[in-house]
Amino acid sequence: MLLLRIVGVLVAITVGAGIVTFLLTRDRRYLRLSWQVTKYAGIFALVVLSLMFLERVIVL
Repeated sequence: MLLLRIVGVLVAITVGAGIVTFLLTRDRRYLRLSWQVTKYAGIFALVVLSLMFLERVIVL
């Protein structure tokens, strides 16, 4: 769980930095980077939560 929190904080920092950089430079590639990081972090979170759910179901 500590690893998930660290990853979550790093994702938030990366997305925030990308948005701030876009606002300063008006270069859309930073928004695209922020969107990709958000998308893949969401997929990662769903996979981890699914595995945790399956672990609970198998134990029961």
